[in-house]
Amino acid sequence: MKQILFVVNSGKQGAEQLAGELSGMAVEGGCTSNMITHFPLEEGQLEGVDLCVVVGGDGTLLGVVESASKWQVPVLGVNLGRLGFMASFSPENIKDHFAGILAGQFDTRILSVLACKGPSGEQIHALNDIVIKARSSRLIRLEVHCEAEHVNTYHADGLIFSTPTGSTAYNLSAGGPIVHPSADVMVVTPINPHTLSNRAIVLDDSHILKINAAGDPSDVQISADGREIFGSVPEFPIQIQIQPERSFHLVQPEDYSHYYVLRNKLRWTGDAVFSATKG
Repeated sequence: MKQILFVVNSGKQGAEQLAGELSGMAVEGGCTSNMITHFPLEEGQLEGVDLCVVVGGDGTLLGVVESASKWQVPVLGVNLGRLGFMASFSPENIKDHFAGILAGQFDTRILSVLACKGPSGEQIHALNDIVIKARSSRLIRLEVHCEAEHVNTYHADGLIFSTPTGSTAYNLSAGGPIVHPSADVMVVTPINPHTLSNRAIVLDDSHILKINAAGDPSDVQISADGREIFGSVPEFPIQIQIQPERSFHLVQPEDYSHYYVLRNKLRWTGDAVFSATKG
């Protein structure tokens, strides 16, 4: 471990102080440490970096996806926010584990990344989701094809194209399924569809989808991980797929449990209800 970049959300209380402490540990361990407080990163900012440490929360972490997925740099997230599905280290346990991490003692979970390509060939990547939705309260029509086959024409507020990682984000609030991060799938979830039988569908991650907007494109916005892309009047058709040439390497604690995170973050109370029933 030679080069570490700290990406710090200075708007989070204590973030810069914690990053300073960790940076000091890195320098003492013989590493070169740099710190920035702006994000999202430019694509080339992680070139040559051995580890990216994000101090903030999941929103801050999403700001490094484009660069980290290109250069295959492992990313460690320290959660100072509320949910923290991906930024899985707390300020307390990162101090206990950081010396070992600097020595290369860490595991990574390899997560799939979505690619969204416009007609011009411009391609944007996302870890959670690509969302196409209406700019106003009016419904929009979106035609979806999988390779040469017509999937459906949706009359809805929009569509969410989600990775397994993003299944606990916007997809979940729109009624989509929770998917284990290691599943090789992509989820398509309509947002408030006009036809109530239109439900989320789970596709193999090898599928390539083509989406066309039937109507005025100025009524439509496209976002990647919550950030608007392709301008105020996007061109169609666009292509969405799980990008086979990219992945996101997320550093996680040795005792990390996806199911514990679900129970804790989503406040599932099955044990409490069961205990109360038996009592």
